[in-house]
Amino acid sequence: MKILHLSTGDIDGGAFRGAYWLHQGLIEAGCDSKMLVSRKKSDDFTVIAPENKLYHLINILISRLDRIPLLFYKNRTYNSFSHSWISSKINQQVQNCNPDIINLHWINGGFVKPESLVNFRKPIVWTLRDEWPFTGGCHYAGDCIKYKNSCGTCPQLGSHIENDISKKLWHRKQKAWQNLDITVVAISHWLAKCARESSLFKDKIIEVIPNALDELKFKPIDKKIAREILNIPQNKKIILFGALDAIKNERKGFQYLIPALQKLSNNGFGESTELLIFGSSQPKEPPNLGMKSHYMGKLHDDTTLALTYAAADVTVTPSIEEAFGKTAMESLACGTPVVSFDSTGLKDIVEHEENGYRAKLFSSDDLANGIAWILKDEQRWQALSRQGREKVEQEFTLKKQAEAYLKIYSQLLK
Repeated sequence: MKILHLSTGDIDGGAFRGAYWLHQGLIEAGCDSKMLVSRKKSDDFTVIAPENKLYHLINILISRLDRIPLLFYKNRTYNSFSHSWISSKINQQVQNCNPDIINLHWINGGFVKPESLVNFRKPIVWTLRDEWPFTGGCHYAGDCIKYKNSCGTCPQLGSHIENDISKKLWHRKQKAWQNLDITVVAISHWLAKCARESSLFKDKIIEVIPNALDELKFKPIDKKIAREILNIPQNKKIILFGALDAIKNERKGFQYLIPALQKLSNNGFGESTELLIFGSSQPKEPPNLGMKSHYMGKLHDDTTLALTYAAADVTVTPSIEEAFGKTAMESLACGTPVVSFDSTGLKDIVEHEENGYRAKLFSSDDLANGIAWILKDEQRWQALSRQGREKVEQEFTLKKQAEAYLKIYSQLLK
């Protein structure tokens, strides 16, 4: 069985890493799996990318050209939006690989446009890693539910025109995919629910298979050793927060964490607790959190990331929307309890008062309550840590994920 994964990148970002880890899990299970990407960061020979420098430069140019239509919407928000009107020329590469099944992942940034799918002429499995596949261009719809109909007058574009580019992209998708047999896999029950309610995917088969990780890489490590390696104080409680562009990306919820930490500081945690942030360097004017903060910048390898989780006492993921929540899963695998909002894909990972705490949505006060609840009781912390690790071993291993995908692939080929 030959599987070809199409993903804009391989390891630079959560969605890409999710696709790459699935690819690795399938290889481990004995499957002939390859990845075709436009931006390769790993040195893995099973990941195929343009080797010619000219083609590499062309792909960068295509990615930038793909954003040109957004320039006409001066009032747009700066949430991710992909119009996908231009595409890399990958048909020949797909044909050269001659796969039995094509598994799509995050394919934006000028990599694959909707009209390209019909040319593949292979069974397609689409792993949803955000909402873009069934919207008019946004990756997270927020409060907007226009994707249930046909988009248009897009709030993220600041558009007051019904036939704007969101409407046009929705029509392009509808036309391109109306006769395609696509099996949809959502990485969380929340994302599956949104897909089933969408006008584009309401008639598709939609399965739920969560993200997974290598539990031998992400595992509990002695906290004292982890802190010694990372030069983190041994005598402090450490709160961890991290994401790509952690403090700038409003969807990740740092704006809710700030008042939560200030409340904790006012309630006596300021001297005994410190904040550790990965995914961002220290800003020119860091916010006053009432406690000392350490900024680690971007982490580029799993070993350092696992050490960082293991060094913390609690990981906070106050995201407004998450297709899944890999940070929470990785933290639990390392034995560190998680505080999140009670929302979206994180509900599949964080079990309230079992392996962490799910706070009321948008409530900084309840975030603070959850952090304090975990930090106050060492015996409770030990139970949460153990149950978090058990959750990962039972549901989020690469072996279990590969078995679930192989079952879908086999059914399609039959």
